[in-house]
Amino acid sequence: MAERKRRGGGRSARQAERQKPKSQTVPYIKRNIPVYNLLNEEGLSLIENNADTILQEIGIDFRGDPEALEILKDAGADVKEERVRFPKGMCQSLIRDTAPKEFIQHARNPERNVVIGGENLVLVPAYGSPFIRNVEEGRRYATIEDFRNFVKLAYLSPELHHSGGTICEPVDLPVNKRHFDMVYTHMRYSDKPFMGSVTAPERAEDTVEMAKILFGADFIDNNTVITSLINANSPMVWDSTMLGAMKAYSRNNQAVVVSPFCISGAMSPVTVAATSSQLYAEALSGMAFAQLVRPGAPVIFGTFSSSMSMQSGAPTFGTPEPQQVLYIVGALARRLGVPFRSGGGLCASKIPDAQAAYEAANTLQHAMLAGVNFMLHTAGWLEGGLAMGYEKFIMDLDQAGMIQAFCNGVDLTENGLGLDAMREIGPGSHFLGSAHTQANFETAFYRSELSDNNSFEQWEAEGALDMAQRAEKKWKSMLESYEMPPIDPAKDEELQEYMERRKNSFPDQNY
Repeated sequence: MAERKRRGGGRSARQAERQKPKSQTVPYIKRNIPVYNLLNEEGLSLIENNADTILQEIGIDFRGDPEALEILKDAGADVKEERVRFPKGMCQSLIRDTAPKEFIQHARNPERNVVIGGENLVLVPAYGSPFIRNVEEGRRYATIEDFRNFVKLAYLSPELHHSGGTICEPVDLPVNKRHFDMVYTHMRYSDKPFMGSVTAPERAEDTVEMAKILFGADFIDNNTVITSLINANSPMVWDSTMLGAMKAYSRNNQAVVVSPFCISGAMSPVTVAATSSQLYAEALSGMAFAQLVRPGAPVIFGTFSSSMSMQSGAPTFGTPEPQQVLYIVGALARRLGVPFRSGGGLCASKIPDAQAAYEAANTLQHAMLAGVNFMLHTAGWLEGGLAMGYEKFIMDLDQAGMIQAFCNGVDLTENGLGLDAMREIGPGSHFLGSAHTQANFETAFYRSELSDNNSFEQWEAEGALDMAQRAEKKWKSMLESYEMPPIDPAKDEELQEYMERRKNSFPDQNY
């Protein structure tokens, strides 16, 4: 009798194993679906011409960086004090002449290398939150331990192809030194590609120096191992912090995501066409500058656009107008011939609730259809970016898995067409037991690890857990299973020595 129970338990275990979702681990997504174009040729040309008008007549401020102004003046721009005006077509020509259409970002594990641009899609965690939120603790300031946790979760997630950058802001470390620990965490706790520090030019230089230790100086001079986020100070301003970081990365052949940050009605006009034109002009000026710093340095046309509540002034997410901007600038990036960044699981909700889910889904799916190549903020974003949510991270991973499945396209092979199954079954029966169904049992459909599709009675018997509670169990289980990827001990020691030496060379600063 006991023996029969053991065999029964084995059958149950095998059945449970078969019913687990099968995650396909890929270094990045290769799109097999078309993009959606919102505007026709006439509409896109109008936006391009308006962007040129902004660049030529209004101009862009390059503030606090005399070297940048000299570089732009030498290239033929009209520089008066800190205002830079560009002759018609100058920025597009600089970018088209030398910026790569796609490039490889190398990971320390070559199997994790990603190709950014073309028909490829790289999914990246959220970025920049000073707070974290989870079911157990609620909302609190983030720490370096939280940062490490999210890097571990991103490393363990086949749905994400990149370790990200400032996944959350570890406020328990000095402002002027925390970048060492963040960059090191990406390098040591993951072997996926990562993003570098941009909060000061010298912090970008530290990131480059640490990358030289990890990859070798000669290697990074000829290959891209860092991607960085360079935000315009919209409307129409580049400040010295972002310009200094951009120069540090571009001079070393490392990628910059040149991203205007437009909240329509606050940092750009309220209309879709006007926001798109301003955003394009700002991005063109930044990408052109990167090419003047080092021709051929990889750039990604980045965009961040949101609408706002006209009652409170707060940014809103998942609404139709920013998605229209997304489609327009995605098409402009393809016409320009550079990779495109946008999208993510954006939401204004404070907790991982229905609002968070539908706002995030709207942004994620529109970004997929708009042809985004580098999708920052894919997982974890809450509260307009102020909080990084543990449960929200897991919920967004489920959406990311669906994006990958959708981008695979439609199977039109003999198996996909399924004529043999129809010949076998014929009219009036069902396909549950057909050879075709059995052969495709494990892979036929995307299966969520979080959604509950059981009967009410079974759901209740298993604890009546909601989505956030199921996500909580998932992330805790993932962290328990984490194993650190191997690294060359000599390089690890050299990285730690570099950090210790640099940290001891200047006092802490907490503001």
